[in-house]
Amino acid sequence: MTDATSAPPDPNRWRALAVCLAVGFMTLLDVSIVNVALPSIEGSLGAGPSQVQWIVAGYALAFGLVLVPAGRVGDLYSRRAMFLVGLAAFVLTSAVAGLVQDAWQLSVVRVLQGMSAGLVNPQVLALIQQLFTGAERGRAFGAFGTTIGVSTAVGPLLGGAILAVFGEAEGWRGVFLVNVPLGLVLLPLARRWLPAPPPRQRGRLHLDAVGLLLLGAATVVGMLPFVLTTGRDDAPWRWALLAPGLALLIAFVGWERREGRLRRDPVVPGALVRTPSFSVGAAVGIAYFAGFTGIFLVVTLYLQSGLGFAPWQAGLVQTPFAVLSALTSQVGGRLVSTRGRTVVVVGLVLVALGLTAADVVSAAVQGTAGAIALSACLALTGAGSGLVISPNQTLTLADVPRSVAGVAGGVLQTGQRVGSAVGVAAATAVFFSALAADGGTGGEAAVGEALSHGLRVSLGLVLLSLVLAAVDLRRRTAPRDGDHDAPVAKHRVH
Repeated sequence: MTDATSAPPDPNRWRALAVCLAVGFMTLLDVSIVNVALPSIEGSLGAGPSQVQWIVAGYALAFGLVLVPAGRVGDLYSRRAMFLVGLAAFVLTSAVAGLVQDAWQLSVVRVLQGMSAGLVNPQVLALIQQLFTGAERGRAFGAFGTTIGVSTAVGPLLGGAILAVFGEAEGWRGVFLVNVPLGLVLLPLARRWLPAPPPRQRGRLHLDAVGLLLLGAATVVGMLPFVLTTGRDDAPWRWALLAPGLALLIAFVGWERREGRLRRDPVVPGALVRTPSFSVGAAVGIAYFAGFTGIFLVVTLYLQSGLGFAPWQAGLVQTPFAVLSALTSQVGGRLVSTRGRTVVVVGLVLVALGLTAADVVSAAVQGTAGAIALSACLALTGAGSGLVISPNQTLTLADVPRSVAGVAGGVLQTGQRVGSAVGVAAATAVFFSALAADGGTGGEAAVGEALSHGLRVSLGLVLLSLVLAAVDLRRRTAPRDGDHDAPVAKHRVH
């Protein structure tokens, strides 16, 4: 394993992991849970369509914007310090978000809240990389995969429950305020249990300011057309932003190569990009997150708009996904150390089968029976998802030096956020286009057919991820690369 060390394991590593997962759950949950509260926000603050978009999209954009810079700063200085700063800021912005009296104020606070979440999350992956080795690392990533799957799937259920407790009129405030007491409990625990940086990291900070600026601009400009897409009233000019976004990305790559040639500290070290396990694993993750994230929005639209389900009822339908994903994430975390990429391939096959079944069910069966059948299909999808997310992260980061684990985690999660934005935009656009083609009647059969179309987009992206994973599996098991067939704990740096 890269950066192997003979030092004894940190005795607080499992406590530190629990804190990291709890904070990661809060920040990832806020990506989706606010969707359930939007009608309450609109009624309470009189928010218009533009403001609603920014309340949702501002968080996602800011989240993606700071992931890589935050990971780089954590690597160079202190992951614990970045974690504490991000968590404190997240608690503060959550409190402010729950108390604002104006829709535009909430939009601005959501951007700041997203930046706070982006400061924390790269440190989670880096700390797992730092604290765990071998089979323990697989189990730790399994727990993190559970966190991702559960936070994504149970957002509607928890959001509906919070709205029920706080009331429909002002219930949206509870979605944000619930983070405050949890965060205040976690702050002292994080300070106590997260490892302090070694003395060698306490030097002068070297940051590639130009590279950070180029990457940030490319992330925002490239994600903007997707995160502001509702599928109903897209402004065609948004898609023109993809050209300057690509140009900024190309400029960033060129600048980073220049920094590498001059032996400076680029934002993304060249050795990281040239590591096959990282590059392929990141591509698998981007394609998968683009596929699986879009599922929940179109399913929620179908259940609430088509079948008239309450938010908590829609959440119950999706709960089997979360439960099975949590269970199989632990299984995947244990198996990946011996089975490697095969675990991911099997998981992707199960996800594809579940989505195919959901496609058939949604077009053929409506009403409560259709919801129950859809829930069963999502359970199979969740069982596969648990075998994808955490094992893929373990394999992707297996050969990454600990010294750049933070930036690697930032790059990986930025790709996941971009993939999620693209997948949600594509699935919802197809969903609403199918409704419009039917005449916009909104009947159960029409919405069921629209769901079927949206799920096919997700299925196509999952199949792309499957192809990439299968190619990587063949590379790892080919005779000339026989050393890659060994357990993850024995992988070497490329």
